[in-house]
Amino acid sequence: MTEDIEITDTLAAVFAHIDNHRDDHLRRVMDYVKHPSISAHDIGIREVAAMLVDHLEGLGFEAEAVPTSGHPMVLGHRNDAPGKPTVLLYGHYDVQPPDPLEAWISPPFEPTIRDGRIYARGIGDNKGQHFAQLLALEAHLKVTGMLPCNVIFLLEGEEEIGSPRIAEFVAAHADRLNADLVVTADGPLHPSGRPIVTFGVRGMAGFELSVKTGRTDAHSGNHGGTMPNALWTLVHLLGTMKDAEGRITIDGLYDPVRPPTNAEHAAAAALPVDIPGYLDDMGLGRLDAPADRPFHDRVMFHPTLTINGIHGGYGGPGTKTVLPAEAVAKCDIRLVPDMTPEQAVDCVRAHVAKHAPEDEVEVIGCGGMLPSRTPLDSPFAPAIIDAVRMARGVEPYLYPSVGGSLPDYAFTKTLGLPAFVTPYANADEANHAPNENLEISLFHHGIRTGAALLDRLGRMSV
Repeated sequence: MTEDIEITDTLAAVFAHIDNHRDDHLRRVMDYVKHPSISAHDIGIREVAAMLVDHLEGLGFEAEAVPTSGHPMVLGHRNDAPGKPTVLLYGHYDVQPPDPLEAWISPPFEPTIRDGRIYARGIGDNKGQHFAQLLALEAHLKVTGMLPCNVIFLLEGEEEIGSPRIAEFVAAHADRLNADLVVTADGPLHPSGRPIVTFGVRGMAGFELSVKTGRTDAHSGNHGGTMPNALWTLVHLLGTMKDAEGRITIDGLYDPVRPPTNAEHAAAAALPVDIPGYLDDMGLGRLDAPADRPFHDRVMFHPTLTINGIHGGYGGPGTKTVLPAEAVAKCDIRLVPDMTPEQAVDCVRAHVAKHAPEDEVEVIGCGGMLPSRTPLDSPFAPAIIDAVRMARGVEPYLYPSVGGSLPDYAFTKTLGLPAFVTPYANADEANHAPNENLEISLFHHGIRTGAALLDRLGRMSV
């Protein structure tokens, strides 16, 4: 809890400007999201990047679309406030493919308003949220002609395909990303609608287990009992990796795990949770093992091992008495500090070598992302919390971490900067799904929050 911070006359005027331009802001964000920018299909990427450069230049930023070996990064700078903090505002302008199209009530790139929400691909993840940040900058400039702090805007074009080049880009352009903190507007609010401030994310390591026991599938009668079944080999191997009590049993995997601090434990314990409601919403009869683990600890402080899918043999209609010669399991491990994807997959390889028949199972690493964690006592945390309170009028919930993965590590580990996430979208935004949406009121609140953040940082010195 921080002390109440006064809303200055200047910020009040900025808030008034935002309130008076609600209809214009709504029209403009709908115009923005009607332009596809699907990174997986390389559709519209460069066109939308050029739009963003034009927008930033219109706000007085030095801006460009910086080429990479993949999709360009949009980078802009404006330095109005010597001696004040520089905030790096990160987001991504690429979106998920809209499939399946038949599940959309209205076309994904024809933004539509229904029941107080905008429906369009990318409106919540992430175009609507970083556009709110852009409008917050614009509001300050319209009212005062200057920004209260210095701003670097970085918009990525490959976040929806795993941010494969963000770490390389940040390292190569560290001199152009010389900030004091990073703030990302992405993700959903608490299911209650309460705003949150997030201090960390889990990482991820993906891998495949590929089993081959023979040259080809065989007749289960003629060869059953003599030819090893690739699916049974795979199932038995997976069974050695996690027990029924929920413990991951891969030797060495937990060795680098950094325990949460007392403050992080306390923050997680203070978060409200409606477990019966969660079970009902998800159609579940129970939580995953171990049963006695606190709800929020599960997604903040512990690694997980997930079987994403198992493939092999016959899965069509009717019966086919086949003995599979090949099988594949796709898996991921969610990582917590100080795990790395390389360390996790190395532990998997060692485990497979110990528990699987020799030369039958191949471990294929599928990339990953490092975890990230900013301390709760960061000197910039009060400014973030105050900004949310000034814009929303309520105290935000503080999340030491969330369960998903964002490329925050590129900033916290490569640049050594504190990184925060302040989501603006509703919890049921349906990002990555048909009928993605954003509540109009929350879009408006997001602009106010972004404006309050700039104001609050402008009251600090560095």
